Amino acid sequence: MSVRDDIRQARIDLVAALRTAARMGLNEGVCNHFSLELPGSPDKFLINPQGLHWSELTPDDLMIVDERGETVEGRHTVEPTAFFIHGRIHLGKRKKAVLHTHMPYATALCLLDGGELDCAANQNAMRFWGRIGYDRDYGGLALDNAEGDRICHALGSGDVAFLALHGVIVCGETVAHAFDDLYYLERSCMVQVIAQSTGRALKRAPAEVAAAVGRQIEGERQQSDLHFAALKRLLDRDSPGWSASHR
Repeated sequence: MSVRDDIRQARIDLVAALRTAARMGLNEGVCNHFSLELPGSPDKFLINPQGLHWSELTPDDLMIVDERGETVEGRHTVEPTAFFIHGRIHLGKRKKAVLHTHMPYATALCLLDGGELDCAANQNAMRFWGRIGYDRDYGGLALDNAEGDRICHALGSGDVAFLALHGVIVCGETVAHAFDDLYYLERSCMVQVIAQSTGRALKRAPAEVAAAVGRQIEGERQQSDLHFAALKRLLDRDSPGWSASHR
């Protein structure tokens, strides 16, 4: 494939993730953002524009922004917080795909004092063993580099961050891998919240077992690709033309 073809596919994949997240109720109004490093240009990234609902996006709606926050290509605008969160992570951590949501159950854990996902209490959560960082502070909307850098720092050596009073960040080498993790992160948080609502203590696997399961799941990333391919087939079935060019 040419770089042009790679960019077109990147646009399609990112819109597929955004539209599917909306179908799953993981979005919030016209807020939150997904971004993806632009193929062939690691100093630029694709990101959804300001003011459009995720369910109405097409590949041509995505914006291309550089590391200075300047629009390189696109017919819309970019929300300032989108750049300061995503730009600093792309620049500071060189992550390919960066997904930010306020999805309900993950955000619920962000609202608890010391709230964390218990990665030893649920098989799905074990995939995140050793991969989650926590930002315990909250400084308001991310409208400057300092706020974006603090969020970026919270990732540490991992690829998932829980942001106090805010939401979550999930990063990945591809959109498919990041979205699969986003999906399972919300499912893991959901069942933990439900289990803890009973008032009973969680049953936990030994740390070595949880860590081993995490490695097993990471070694089966084909499952993430199959999941994402299936989600795109559902979009083809239910929203014909979603991936077409409208320029």
